[in-house]
Amino acid sequence: MGAEQHTDEDRELSPDVEVNLAIHRAHSARIYDYFLGGTTNFPADREAAANALAVFPQAQTGARANRAFMQRATRALAQAGIAQFLDIGTGIPTSPNLHEIAQQVNPRARVVYADNDPIVLTHAQALLRSAPQGRTAYVQADVCRPESLLEAVRATGVLNFTEPIALSLVALLHFVPDGAAHEVTQTLKEALTAPGSALVISHFTPDYAPLEAARVTRVYRDTGTFVQPRPRQEFARFFAGWNLLNPGIASTLRWRPDPSAVVPATDADASALAAVALRP
Repeated sequence: MGAEQHTDEDRELSPDVEVNLAIHRAHSARIYDYFLGGTTNFPADREAAANALAVFPQAQTGARANRAFMQRATRALAQAGIAQFLDIGTGIPTSPNLHEIAQQVNPRARVVYADNDPIVLTHAQALLRSAPQGRTAYVQADVCRPESLLEAVRATGVLNFTEPIALSLVALLHFVPDGAAHEVTQTLKEALTAPGSALVISHFTPDYAPLEAARVTRVYRDTGTFVQPRPRQEFARFFAGWNLLNPGIASTLRWRPDPSAVVPATDADASALAAVALRP
């Protein structure tokens, strides 16, 4: 894990940062970018995406539902008064990013992004365009080493851990192996000591379309990317000891949907669970 840090005072990438994009291998972040309609992807990623779409044509709908859930959850927490956000597993920037949503509500909001994908590092500048009153930073860090990740986040000086922080783990934990996913989440939760801190998670699930979930899991694993869909009961464990906000655990499409948005999709299309909880 690296600890390269970039804040709003240091927007340019250092010229001596060595970035190995490994474009000959498919990468989950670039596949996700393709599903979102982005352009930061390569032939190996597009081939893997095509294979996933062949067995699960709704994959693009699922990716976009995840993105929309992140935006709604961020907006709801910012409106509730949370002014600090830690987004782990940031992915390739796609506007509006989390800090843009938060700072629309509160221009003083402070955001730290963390990811271990080298290609995200090359696009970190897009994550640092903070409102003048707020601040953003990016750290290159691995969620599977949560203590080191938290050390790198604290070193930015952007977040005050004595005040509430919203931790976002959107479409991330299904890439973390069994056991480790719950251990990582618990370590991160324990770092958020301020009452009123929030935990935001969405996660690939087999609950709505089990056959399709099994097929797309095989596609990802055939490309060398571990992925583990988890059912509702296991998903709920991530929030142990915290208080779920209404509507509790729901599909990404059903968590406080925008009443003005027309979403011609089903829970099976999204195949992801979502929830937001607060530390008591």
